[in-house]
Amino acid sequence: MRFLIGNVSLLLLFSIAKGETNTVSPSKLEIDREIKRLEKLREEIKNLISKNQKLLKKIEEEKKKLAEERKKFEEELKKIEKERYKKLAKVFEKAVDEDPELAAERISKMDPVKAAYIVYNMKESKAGVLMDYVDPKQASKIVKIISQIKKRNKN
Repeated sequence: MRFLIGNVSLLLLFSIAKGETNTVSPSKLEIDREIKRLEKLREEIKNLISKNQKLLKKIEEEKKKLAEERKKFEEELKKIEKERYKKLAKVFEKAVDEDPELAAERISKMDPVKAAYIVYNMKESKAGVLMDYVDPKQASKIVKIISQIKKRNKN
């Protein structure tokens, strides 16, 4: 601080000695420097904001692309599951022709949701024969799930 005061005093003395009347006060110089520094900072901040906005826009675009890809993937997964249940339904239809009690026993031991999808994809006549042999508690669960599936497919 003493150094600064000493320099300012010397500047004033030199300017008075030279006869300069339009001297710039040291505080004005400091203010000008600070204004320039702040203007540079403002520009840097504007550039950073611009870069971040571009980056945010890219992120949002990627997010949309990922959402679309996820939707396509889920649709493909549903198609695969439908095909799988249709194939299993055909297997169980053949099993009902050969031994309905054994087919019903296997359906009874399955998860009710999977069993419901299999029965849903079977021909009605074969599904009816199969359900005659299914455990009553399991049959109740399967029928409830099938009715929900039918409601969902209507909508």
